[in-house]
Amino acid sequence: MSVTSPKKKKKVKKKSHLGLYLILILLCVIGFIGYKVFGPNTGKLKNGTYLYIHTNTDYKQLLKTLEEGEYINDMYIFDLIAQQVKLPQHIHAGKYQLRKGMSNYDIIRLLRSGKQTPVKLVINKLRTKKELINLLSSNLEADSLSLNQLFNDKVYLAQFGLDTNTLMCAIFPDTYQFYWNTSADKSFRKIENNFSHYWDKERKMKAKELGFTPIEITIIASIVDEETNKNEDKPNIASVYINRIKKGMKLQADPTVKFALNDFAIRRITGEMLQTTSLYNTYKYEGLPPGPICTPSLNSIESVLSSPKTTYLYFCAKSDFSGYSAFATTFDEQLKNARAYQKALDQKGIH
Repeated sequence: MSVTSPKKKKKVKKKSHLGLYLILILLCVIGFIGYKVFGPNTGKLKNGTYLYIHTNTDYKQLLKTLEEGEYINDMYIFDLIAQQVKLPQHIHAGKYQLRKGMSNYDIIRLLRSGKQTPVKLVINKLRTKKELINLLSSNLEADSLSLNQLFNDKVYLAQFGLDTNTLMCAIFPDTYQFYWNTSADKSFRKIENNFSHYWDKERKMKAKELGFTPIEITIIASIVDEETNKNEDKPNIASVYINRIKKGMKLQADPTVKFALNDFAIRRITGEMLQTTSLYNTYKYEGLPPGPICTPSLNSIESVLSSPKTTYLYFCAKSDFSGYSAFATTFDEQLKNARAYQKALDQKGIH
């Protein structure tokens, strides 16, 4: 029978305690590493929750953006982990949403994947090319300079059957979804594709039967759209302009004068304004203006395509200020309607 000495018992206890300490230390290290990898590491998010990575951004520039925008709390640990999983070799331009409390693992995985947040772009009524450029450049990476160059490139626009004046015909009011880093070219192609898709064989045939091209129909629709927001009046207003064109009469459309003057707040057109030298002034020049004066709504385009056959050559706002129009076939009828409206304007002190 062997008896263990007290000294040996102490050594066994020391070894068991040491092993326990090592395990605890190891667990602490593993826990620390786990926390640094999977624990929250977002900063104050000074620039908001969206991180924008520009095209051709390198890893050094990315770190600078993250630091300056205070997206990351512990940059050292982030960099250490990012280097290990080769984020520097997998940087994708785009718009990324960093939610508060995200971990290094979540952030790095998101940036490596390139799964950016889409940009929802709503195009309603636009009047000028400048407005279009401002809308796109404020929502996408493409800057105003590149967009302006593209939209004034005659060779580029010719491939779509457009020119620098008719460009806005292709800007179809709708809701579009882009990636933030979509180029100027690709963003325009996506919008133009919607316009081309709308003009199917049936609609092109309707336009042809009326004696116009899709571009000309869109220009007429833009004038109709600016004349009224009453959908019930739009078909008859369209018939007025179609009748005047076919008779070789000047359109004499007030909204084209506003466009020529680049002043859309004008409420009353004066004789001096009618002398404005611009091809968009349909009081001075015959035929359609060189391009649309706004991006017309679908309803306005359809109103032109389905306009009734009338004898109307004139119209003006009704004197009751209902927003509806009074139509006339003869100049005498128009003069009577116009005088009633002008009298109503004078009574309200509108100049």
